[in-house]
Amino acid sequence: MSSEKTDQLWSALHALAVLGEHGSFTAAAARLSISKAAMSQRIAELERAAGVPLVQRTTRSVRLTEAGQRLGDGTRGAFAQIQQSFAAVRDLAEAPQGLLRVTAPVAFARQQLVPRLPEFLRAHPQVRLELDLSDRLRPLAVEGFDLAVRHSAAPPETHVAWLLAHTRSLLVASRAYLRKRGAPADPQALHMHDCLHYPRAGQLAGWTLLRGDQRVVVPVAGAFSANNSEALRDAALAGLGIALVPDFSAQAALRSGQLQQVLPEWKVEGQFSETLHAIRPYAPYVPRAVEAFVAYLRQAFAGGFGA
Repeated sequence: MSSEKTDQLWSALHALAVLGEHGSFTAAAARLSISKAAMSQRIAELERAAGVPLVQRTTRSVRLTEAGQRLGDGTRGAFAQIQQSFAAVRDLAEAPQGLLRVTAPVAFARQQLVPRLPEFLRAHPQVRLELDLSDRLRPLAVEGFDLAVRHSAAPPETHVAWLLAHTRSLLVASRAYLRKRGAPADPQALHMHDCLHYPRAGQLAGWTLLRGDQRVVVPVAGAFSANNSEALRDAALAGLGIALVPDFSAQAALRSGQLQQVLPEWKVEGQFSETLHAIRPYAPYVPRAVEAFVAYLRQAFAGGFGA
């Protein structure tokens, strides 16, 4: 087949690739914003040019033949690359825009992320942001997320990660609790206190504290535990005990004096990650809305969460 003839079939080749993805003339036509008749005409034109059947039709379904599958697989990546290249070029002339789907941990999102979103959205009025609050690690590409904020030390190697901030784990308690029970002088004294902890499946409740070359592992117990740092912080505010929480959960209450840090000269190890990242699956093209949001988050959280 001459190159001139092939050049006339680009739209038909794209139609075949889309048909292979959707398995339906109706759905493929809707995706391409053409009529079902026009869709059928493009496939018929391609079959005449190829000289072999490319689509097998039944009363209930449509599927590609072996030849059609091979042709669709061979061209689908090229059309995806063309689409990405066009979007990248269009982005050069446009402000960040479109839907931005982000997933983030519940406590961090409620306490730190959501309060900062109005400033970003006012600066980028053409961006619409959909935020998913979940502590479950969601598969980004499968579920259609553009970006995830993760409190994690080791982002997946298949993803691109931007460091947003360093974090610390803190022991905190209300002033009322400490007046009543006294402040522990050393880690061993935690045995005598109600300790509010984050339960880990298959692990005994215990905290590891470091100071210089000293390392102390303390079993802990208390009347309340929760797999959410915001709930632990609120329990500490209510005077239920000493809570171990990330600094971003305790920041506001420490600043206001509602909570007080316990054993501040000791570092707590291994309970929560010490880094916060923004991550997304690797792709050669990153939408401008994603780039703008990551840049904003890096600037917003650059100072960390010290009280």
